[in-house]
Amino acid sequence: MSVVQSVDSVALLPAYLAAGTAVLVLLTDLLVARAAATVAVAAAGSVATALGCAVVGAGGERSTFCVGADCSYVFGGRAALVGALFALLTLGVLALSGPLLRAGKSPVGEYCFLLACSMTGGVVLGAAGDLITLIVALETLTLPLYVLVGLRRGSLASAEAAVTFFVVSVVATTLTLLGAALLYAVTGGLHLGRVGALFAERPDLLDVPLTTAAVALVLLGLAFKVAAVPFHAWAPATYDGAPLPVAAYLSTASKLGGVVALLAVVQRALPAEVTGPVLAGLAVLTMTVGNLVALRQRRAVRLLAWSSVAQAGYILAPLGALALAAGRAADARAAAYAAAVAYAVFFVVLELAAFAALVALRPADADGGTLVELRGAARRRPWVGAAFALALIGLAGLPPGLAGLFAKVTVVRALLDGGAAWLALVVAVNAVIGLAYYLRVAALLYAPAADAAPVPARPAGTVAVALAAATAVALVVGFAPQLVLDLAAR
Repeated sequence: MSVVQSVDSVALLPAYLAAGTAVLVLLTDLLVARAAATVAVAAAGSVATALGCAVVGAGGERSTFCVGADCSYVFGGRAALVGALFALLTLGVLALSGPLLRAGKSPVGEYCFLLACSMTGGVVLGAAGDLITLIVALETLTLPLYVLVGLRRGSLASAEAAVTFFVVSVVATTLTLLGAALLYAVTGGLHLGRVGALFAERPDLLDVPLTTAAVALVLLGLAFKVAAVPFHAWAPATYDGAPLPVAAYLSTASKLGGVVALLAVVQRALPAEVTGPVLAGLAVLTMTVGNLVALRQRRAVRLLAWSSVAQAGYILAPLGALALAAGRAADARAAAYAAAVAYAVFFVVLELAAFAALVALRPADADGGTLVELRGAARRRPWVGAAFALALIGLAGLPPGLAGLFAKVTVVRALLDGGAAWLALVVAVNAVIGLAYYLRVAALLYAPAADAAPVPARPAGTVAVALAAATAVALVVGFAPQLVLDLAAR
């Protein structure tokens, strides 16, 4: 067999654009040495990457780095959706970072370069066709975030958050790599499709103890990345210690990366008989613990962090239907995967809008502050407050936050189709629990403020644009949820 492979550069175009953005940011910072030019190059590269994903994805599925029928890079509709979403999230976080960068708390060149590197990992992750590519892409997405979390000068909390995030992520990566190695020992392959086909052809492999250990280690390692309970403890402290725009990126792009990686191995490689019960248990624990602990939070970012943990449970819930025979039917499995991807898309849009509103209400170099400091904010900044309230109501799954409402309906419908009515009931109960803190914060925004309460500064132009764009996208996908579902199902 010839070892010479042809490379499909069209399939790799989005990855080229993302990596090229990182290189151009470095060169611009070195040669031009102007913050505005550096940020402009990073923003233009993000837009170009999103467009590249859309154009390549519209042309049908393309593969490269193939050996026979097994390919390490497969760019199709879902990969295009994921890549475009990472690029747009990067653009949004760059817009939110304007006041922070102008305040001189973080070096502009390094900040934009690290964001572009992380975007590159996200774009490749969506197209990963084997475990090595998937893990390397996930680490390329995550590694720059260790530095971004601790990049705020003179902040002890930021440094502590970076160390916590680094240590936990290293452990998670080690578990995932060990699981991949054991999976290779069992199957003799690393391509996701080949591993899945082998398990389907040889059910006896499921009785091998090494198989159970391999599957468990891969799942647990990726569960760290999505902050699923009981592997969640790093998230609240890391989010609260990071600069607000970086916390927004962690809560959206980083979590999206973990979800995409988990979906890739569950859908294409690992046996549903083994993964289904584990994912069902993780989903129940994650949504319940996240919601109950969020009820007691008094700091804004910690509340959003714990709500993000709960939302991860809702994303995992459809995959829990795989634990039942009815949930492993072809139609039920397709509905479960589409529901998980669609919920992740709805979630990151609403979460970005919530963080954008929080950034707009806080000083440039401040942390998220306490919930008491948000009291009456909507009375002093009506449009920002309304956008914040809409994002919170959407996360709660209430109208007029239709994006969040459709997301939860999609999850419940997928669970019912898979015969997991008990898990749908758990989702419904947890959604009711979540109403308590989401509505409490939304009401606090409109509560009468103390007479001495300072009027929040008018948000910077880039922050206002990011908030308006995120809110507009949330409204659009809320009224056209089927578009997201169709893209997720491809």
